[in-house]
Amino acid sequence: MHQIIVENLVKTFHIVERRPGVWGAVRSVIHRRHRTANALNGISFAIQPGELVGYIGPNGAGKSTTVKVLSGILVPDSGRCEILGRVPWKERIAHVRDIGVVFGQRTQLWWDLPVIESFDLLRDIYRIPQSDYIRSRDELIALLGLDALLDIPVRQLSLGQRMGCDLAAALLHSPPLLFLDEPTIGLDAVSKLGVRDFVRRLNGERGVTVILTTHDMDDIEALCSRVMVIGQGRILSDGTLRDLTDRVTRERRLTVDLVDGTETVHDPDVEVIRRDGHRIHLSFDPERISAAALIGRIAARHAVRDLYVESPPIEEIIARMYEQEKL
Repeated sequence: MHQIIVENLVKTFHIVERRPGVWGAVRSVIHRRHRTANALNGISFAIQPGELVGYIGPNGAGKSTTVKVLSGILVPDSGRCEILGRVPWKERIAHVRDIGVVFGQRTQLWWDLPVIESFDLLRDIYRIPQSDYIRSRDELIALLGLDALLDIPVRQLSLGQRMGCDLAAALLHSPPLLFLDEPTIGLDAVSKLGVRDFVRRLNGERGVTVILTTHDMDDIEALCSRVMVIGQGRILSDGTLRDLTDRVTRERRLTVDLVDGTETVHDPDVEVIRRDGHRIHLSFDPERISAAALIGRIAARHAVRDLYVESPPIEEIIARMYEQEKL
């Protein structure tokens, strides 16, 4: 049974266009011109319990709009959206009890209050029984390492510290669904790894369904078994990373470490992408020559220290898809 069902969802925004100059501004007040932006243009997908789905696309593609519709913040123009059998914007109070939402550039914590007092306020808002609240709060504090932050006002936290506290705040009421909109934006490497590890454990150990929107492809590779790509309000691809790669290109990469750094690789079935000392990066089409055959051919001609085969980096795959779709 699906937890989330979205069918032919449409959402448009009417944007006021201002004319340049002072007189243009005056005329815009009297005679306003609008243009229509199609944020969502008939998207459809379904998500099963326990999935961890990456939702990616360029700026303005419709990612955040989708999350806001799923959260009940925005009402679509048309289409169907049901989450746990409810329509989010029609049953908001019941709906928000079953979801957690984290927006990377906003906080749901009270800016001038210590973190622990924000948690206590959220306990009252969600009407969490005291015993359940203490158990959930203490577990999240331990998992995210928040002990030293509880008495600090939110405005004094670093971005990474605040993100950890926002994750805890979104999960105090133990929701089965978590929407993460750019949760690692602006974080340093250590904070990113901490957020990724927590999301992975949350999904794997608790079975929480997660939708993750991000521009960081390392997040996608590290966490997501399924990836949806959106562009110009349409779903362009929905499947595994391998499905996405195969749709865009057949190319594979072979990286070879040669014993002799002065040698080079000449082969009609490969293209040399670049060279870093003893290491040569090659591109090949597996339908022209298999990886095993190519490795055997190179090993017969050169002394090889090490080698490995991989797909092109996910950033390149996504960039090629955007180029193909003219996004």
